Amino acid sequence: MANVLIVDDAKIMRINIKGVLEKLGHKVVGEAGTGHEGVEIYKKCKPDFVTMDITMPEENGIKDGIDAVEKIKEFDKNALVVMVTSHGEEQKVRQAIKRGARNYILKPINPPLLEKVIKKLGF
Repeated sequence: MANVLIVDDAKIMRINIKGVLEKLGHKVVGEAGTGHEGVEIYKKCKPDFVTMDITMPEENGIKDGIDAVEKIKEFDKNALVVMVTSHGEEQKVRQAIKRGARNYILKPINPPLLEKVIKKLGF
């Protein structure tokens, strides 16, 4: 079981991801609707890994999930982040991975694929 932080500006996506994670036996220890919120919650609860949306509203200088990954990695170089993205954002996924994201999964969430990605993280 892993402790997970979900960062996505769409509440319905957070609900969907949380449901899948809990069915897989993981515990959601935090949820955030912006990258800035995600960074702050990460610092407080130090989850085992993060699911991070790419496209979110800018807040406090953090423009999107890519910036949030970079800030989380500055705080904790060992942080594990899985990007959650839509089709057509391949270039942004590559940017996120260059900044420290470990993997990615496409929306809508495919539970068996998410489980496979989580197992690659070691959970």
